[in-house]
This record gives sequence, structure tokens and C-alpha cells, in this order.
Amino acid sequence: MTTDPLPRLRALCLALPEVTEKLSHGEPTWFVRKVFVTYADRHHDDRVAFWCAAPPGAQEAMVAAHPDRFFRPPYVGGRGWLGVWLDVPVDWDEVAEIVADAYREIAPRRLVARMPS
Repeated sequence: MTTDPLPRLRALCLALPEVTEKLSHGEPTWFVRKVFVTYADRHHDDRVAFWCAAPPGAQEAMVAAHPDRFFRPPYVGGRGWLGVWLDVPVDWDEVAEIVADAYREIAPRRLVARMPS
């Protein structure tokens, strides 16, 4: 990985309505009332990733299709959250969609209605 992915991930998260960023467990984490994305900079291993809420069934499908890019994160994986490796070549358009889906899973409907199209 040649560039730090955190600024791009941060920009995607903060572009969504009423998102705030705080440190949680020592990592940048984005909230829309509750957590929807958390950064993992070598938090549990020697890899860089983020964990996020995901629609039902998305984690299993994405991990099965691309285990080199997606994983079941510790702690929240049992609730269907998705882990996305950021220390591999990243498709930032796809990451933007994944972040938007995470937001839709957690945000109140009135905020989802305000999302940029």
C-alpha cells in the first residue's frame, strides 16, 4: 500500500448526513447516532482494513466471492458486519457503495432520505 487510505475513507463517511467521527478503541470511527464504520489500522493483526454494517447476507456473499478483499471481522462479524481490506488494491467506487450501504443500515430513515444521489 503506497498511500494512507484513511483520508479517503474519512471523506466518504463524513460526506453523509449528520455523521460524526470519534476515536473508539483507539481507532477513527464514524457514527450516525450509532457506529456504522470503524477503521482498523493493524488493530488485531498486521493489516489495514475497515469494518462496517452490511445488509443481510452481504458479508457471506462478499467474503465467499472475494476472500482476498473481504473478511468476517472479529466481534461484529457475527452480526453480519463486513471487513474490507485496505492494504490490497482498492476499488474506491466499490468502497463508496459499501460505506453508503453501511450508513443505510444504521441511519434513521429521515437521514437516509437526505443522502446524496
